[in-house]
Amino acid sequence: MAAKPTQDDAFVTEITKQSVDFSRWYLDVVRKAELADYSPVKGFMVIRPYGYAIWELIQQQLDQRIKASGHVNAYFPLLIPESLLKKEAEHVEGFAPQVAYVTHGGGEELEEKLVVRPTSEAIIGVMYAKWIQSWRDLPVLINQWANVVRWEKVTRPFLRTTEFLWQEGHTAHETADEAQEETMKILALYKDVCENVLAVPVMDGRKSDSEKFAGASRTYSIEALMGDGRALQAGTSHNLGQNFAKAFEIQFQGRDKTVQHVWTTSWGVTTRLIGAVIMTHGDDSGLILPPAIAPWQVVIVPIPRGTWKETVLPKCEEIRDQLKAAGIRVKLDADESQTPGWKFSEYEMRGVPLRLEIGPKDIEKSSVFAARRDTRAKASIPMDGLADAVKGLLAEIQAGLLERARKFRDEHTFSADSYDEFKATMAGRPGFVIAPWCEDAACEAEIKAETQATIRNIPEGYGEAPGKPCIKCGKPAQVSAWFAKAY
Repeated sequence: MAAKPTQDDAFVTEITKQSVDFSRWYLDVVRKAELADYSPVKGFMVIRPYGYAIWELIQQQLDQRIKASGHVNAYFPLLIPESLLKKEAEHVEGFAPQVAYVTHGGGEELEEKLVVRPTSEAIIGVMYAKWIQSWRDLPVLINQWANVVRWEKVTRPFLRTTEFLWQEGHTAHETADEAQEETMKILALYKDVCENVLAVPVMDGRKSDSEKFAGASRTYSIEALMGDGRALQAGTSHNLGQNFAKAFEIQFQGRDKTVQHVWTTSWGVTTRLIGAVIMTHGDDSGLILPPAIAPWQVVIVPIPRGTWKETVLPKCEEIRDQLKAAGIRVKLDADESQTPGWKFSEYEMRGVPLRLEIGPKDIEKSSVFAARRDTRAKASIPMDGLADAVKGLLAEIQAGLLERARKFRDEHTFSADSYDEFKATMAGRPGFVIAPWCEDAACEAEIKAETQATIRNIPEGYGEAPGKPCIKCGKPAQVSAWFAKAY
C-alpha cells in the first residue's frame, strides 16, 4: 500500500523469498493469495473474498468471546463534529496528524467540520452522558464492529492502512477497580484469541506513558514477534480513568446520593491480525493458515485418471459431504482446466492446512493420501473414520503452529544489562530484548532515536529490575522493559 503497483508487478507470478526481501515477500503473498488489492485511493485497500473470509472467522471467534463476557454490540456514527473531538485535549492532540475531515455536504460548505472517526471515544462519550444517570445504569458494556480512518503517510496492506476494520469496545463503570478489572479481562481475552485461534504467541503487558493511547490513564497491549524478528502490536486495552468522563460530563448519582464521574475503558483489535498470521506462520511458498481461521480447512483434489468421473469423483463428493457434516470447512476442486500439480501448488500458497488426494489406486485401497501444509508430512489415511482422523490432524496442526511460533519467539528473545550489549543485539539478530529501564521518557526517546527500538510493553512478572541500573542513563531501574524494532 506504500505505492501503487506498476504494470510489471500488478500480477505476482512468483513469491520473493523471505531471506531475500521479507517486506516484498509479504506483499507478494498478500496479492498472490488474493487477500487484498490496491484501491484507487492511496492507503485504502480492498479486502478480497479470501482475505475477508479469514477476517470473518477471526471476527466470529472474537464476537463469541466478547458477548460471553457480558458485552453487547451497537453501532455509532462514522462522522463526529470537530468540537466533540476537541473536548479531551490530550486525545485530540494525539490524533490531530491523522484526522480526515468532511467539509462539504449536499453541495454546501458545512457550518462545522466533521471528523471521519479515527476512534469513537468522543461520540460514544456524548451518548453515555445522555444514557447514564444512576449507579443502577452501570456498568455499560458496549462493543461495535466498524471501520475507522487514520491518515497514514506510509501504508502496508493489513498492517497499517488509512482505513481499517476493527472492533472497539467502550465501557463505563461505577468504580476505578471495576474499570481496571475490565481492562485486564479484555487483554486476557485478546491473548486467548491470538494464541488459541491465530496460533500467534503474544506478550501481554503495560505500555510506557509515551506509548499509551492518547487520553488514557494506562494502556496495555499484546505484542507478537513476526518471522523477520520485528514486533507487532496485535491489540490494546485502555483504562481511561475518568479523563473522558470529565471531558464529556458522564456523571451518575452514586449509592451514597453524591454525583460522581464514571470510570471508562476502551479496547480494540483490527484487520492487522491477518498481517500477524501471514508474518508469523508463512514461508517461501506462501501462507500457512491455522485451521481455526482457514476458509478451507481441507481441499480435496481428485486425480483424473481413466474413468475418474465415474469412480473417483463420486467418492470425492461423498467424502466432501462427510467432512462437511462433521463441521469441517472443505473444498472439492474437480476443475479440469488445471492439473493436480498446479492445484497442489495453488492451495499450498493459499495456506490450506490439509490436502487430500484421491485417485483410482486410493479407491482400491479404500484410503486417501493426505499432505499437511505446516510440516509437509504426507501419509495414507483409511476412508473408514476419515472425518475423525481429519479432525485430529487439524488439531495437531493448530497446536503445532503455536508451539513452533513460540519456539521462534523464545529463540529470538534476549536480555541486555548494558547499553553496548543492547545496541549490539539490536543491530544483529532481531527480536525482543529485555532490559532494565528507569521509566524516564527522555531515556526512552534517546534509545528509540539511536537504535530504532521502542518499548513494546512491560509484562507482569517481568517488570522488576531490583538493583540494576537503567541501560541508558545508569539511574536505578524501575522495570524490565521489552524492547524491539516494530511495525
